[in-house]
Amino acid sequence: MNAISVTPTQVLAAVGVLLVLVLVWRAGSRRAKAATTAARTSVRLMSLGGRVVVNAVLIVIVQWVVVTHGGSGWLLFTVLGAPALLASYTLTKALMVTAYVPRRRGGGRR
Repeated sequence: MNAISVTPTQVLAAVGVLLVLVLVWRAGSRRAKAATTAARTSVRLMSLGGRVVVNAVLIVIVQWVVVTHGGSGWLLFTVLGAPALLASYTLTKALMVTAYVPRRRGGGRR
């Protein structure tokens, strides 16, 4: 029987190949995790954007009813002013605030 003979150069090359494979695998894993996080963030923003649109439609309908049916003085001011304040708050929140999702250290699974 012949013994397998491996030179130190071949061992070093095999270790180098394994190291490169592990690094490529970890980089792909990190890239996939970053893509997942970006997708979650965009879904949250789209959900908030949808709520803003629905609230805006409701505000416009109430304002249209009051204006067309002859709202007077303070009623007209209230119907046009209060929703404008709420809408500006919602719009500002949608454009400026993003969800903070703390990252776990140590790479543990959830």
